[in-house]
Amino acid sequence: MTNSIHFAETDAALRRCFPTMQVLRPHLTDPDAFVAQVCRQQQAGYRLIFLEDGDAVRSVAGFRVQEYLAWGKVLYIDDLVTAPDARKRGYGEALLRRLIDHARSLACDAVHLDSGYQRHAAHRFYLRMGFDLSSHHLALRLELPV
Repeated sequence: MTNSIHFAETDAALRRCFPTMQVLRPHLTDPDAFVAQVCRQQQAGYRLIFLEDGDAVRSVAGFRVQEYLAWGKVLYIDDLVTAPDARKRGYGEALLRRLIDHARSLACDAVHLDSGYQRHAAHRFYLRMGFDLSSHHLALRLELPV
């Protein structure tokens, strides 16, 4: 497999990642709004990295590095997705391995992520990659006053 992995550091690179990210985040429907959202999140340390093969973006991940009392310095993966027509070709694994190497280069103590409860294939992938199911992530949706 000949591929390359890059950080998406320009609006054009972010826009190229949109169709693949939309597979994981189908509520994102506007490429311009996606770019604006990522740019806002970048202010809080979010970064996007992508794997391309030829001229096509095959896999995308969004992540941030943060410190926690519970875990120490962590590279936290917010998003990780491979295009449906590119699955089972090692793209997701290559991108995840690159993120793990990046975490080591930053002296992180761990790599963390959450995965939807129903995403059984993803769970098998993460377990195969050495991750542990270490907690349940709980959320309370807040309704903002109008």
